[in-house]
Amino acid sequence: MKIHKFPLQAAILGTIVSLSATLALAADEASDLELYMDTQTKQIFAEPGPNRVRMGTFRPVDAQPATVTAALPQQALPQQTQVPVVNLADMARRLDANEQEIEQIRSQNAAPRPASWTDTLRIRGYLQTRYTSMIGGDKDINLWSDRSVGNAQSLGNADKNFLIRRARLVFSGDAGEHLSFYVQPDLASSVGGSGNVAQIRDAYGDIYFNASREHRFRIGQSKVPFGFENLQSSSNRLAPDRNDALNSGVRDERDLGAFYYYTPELVQSRFSEIGRLGLKHTGNYGMFGLGVYNGQGANRGDRNNNLHTVARLTYPWQFANGQFFEASVQGYTGKYVPSTGNFRGLGDTAKIISGSAQNVNLIPERYQNGYNDDRIAISAIWYPQPFGLQAEWNWGNTPKLNLETDTIEQGTLDGGYVQAMYMFKNDLGTFIPFLKWQYFDGANKGETNAPANKVNDVELGIEWQVARELEISAEYHMMKRNNLVLGNRPGRIDYERFDSDALRIQLQYNY
Repeated sequence: MKIHKFPLQAAILGTIVSLSATLALAADEASDLELYMDTQTKQIFAEPGPNRVRMGTFRPVDAQPATVTAALPQQALPQQTQVPVVNLADMARRLDANEQEIEQIRSQNAAPRPASWTDTLRIRGYLQTRYTSMIGGDKDINLWSDRSVGNAQSLGNADKNFLIRRARLVFSGDAGEHLSFYVQPDLASSVGGSGNVAQIRDAYGDIYFNASREHRFRIGQSKVPFGFENLQSSSNRLAPDRNDALNSGVRDERDLGAFYYYTPELVQSRFSEIGRLGLKHTGNYGMFGLGVYNGQGANRGDRNNNLHTVARLTYPWQFANGQFFEASVQGYTGKYVPSTGNFRGLGDTAKIISGSAQNVNLIPERYQNGYNDDRIAISAIWYPQPFGLQAEWNWGNTPKLNLETDTIEQGTLDGGYVQAMYMFKNDLGTFIPFLKWQYFDGANKGETNAPANKVNDVELGIEWQVARELEISAEYHMMKRNNLVLGNRPGRIDYERFDSDALRIQLQYNY
């Protein structure tokens, strides 16, 4: 028995053992015993003394039952009370059984309860509301990435003024030691002429091989590991929109596929530290990533039974002064089939792609199974501690609309951006002013007819993080680019270039 763990049981057992010895002596003499209890220590004695009260007369168990005459103060026991017969061996067995039962209950309570996936479920998200005011330059323009940019004469009734740009909810957690899940719908997507439509952005599971989570497979719809700003959440990005040069590579930055990521524990810890410091990181997309995906973009089925292949290598350095620097190289290859639609071409002429009125054949027969779609890109990020620089550039091949021939041809592209930023904090919150220049000479393959797009934009802005849950940003955007939003409206040629300035303001809630 482990009686040292239970003082009360030990005391009782000690008393019983002492009593047994006394009874044994008394048995030898075949005489009854007068027993007394110390009122302070609760010990039992065979003779009277200070603070001792008489308990009664006792006889050994092998003798005839005796009577007890009570002598407790202020409490008389009834005469002729039967003395219980105590079997010490049985008492010991019971105490030992009780101790084992208590130990078992303790171990059961200490053991971790089998976890349910609902125990790890996390819900978070963010909401972005935007407002745009056109300041100068060409009128009646559109910005394909933001429907709040425009005026009353813009194509597609784009003059929205206030616009809910994103309304995201993220459901994530662990279904076990080897599987985590991530589901993100957007409640502010646009379908046709309707806004604020729910649509899946991410829906995938991460399969891990061991507790360190260095190796994992990600299967489902998720971001394609190409480009730093593409992987960066819109809730973290400083500028309202991603740069056209790299973002044109993957429509909505996502696709359906299978990806392998390798992230050593050291790199995991550095990614976590960059995120903890609020330095506008991408999250963990692996030190090395390799995957295959459909290639047509998020929420779009494959059109040519040809998978795209992507690979990315990135590494974050941390210097002795705590400064983080990250450099990446990435690339992808595959075949892409553009979507097509009617448009207003040169000479203010309607270009019809199907039916009895068809007058153009945008995709020649040799490209029916897709155009060469391949790129390579480099990224470099000097995180804002407090000064920061961010730059990316890519080169490649892409389908590209030729308005002279009214056909989509095999084209080339190059372009990127450079962004400077500075982070400082005071009693009012965190402020990050930034200056961004972007250039692109290529085509946005994901837009209808894969239109050519030449961009030379400058953005000057500031983000104010009032609190963790509230951010306000504003920028002055000088745009020189092509209008990629279709209208097919007489008197308005599609895909024309424009030069306009706009003040863009965004309020973001984080929850």
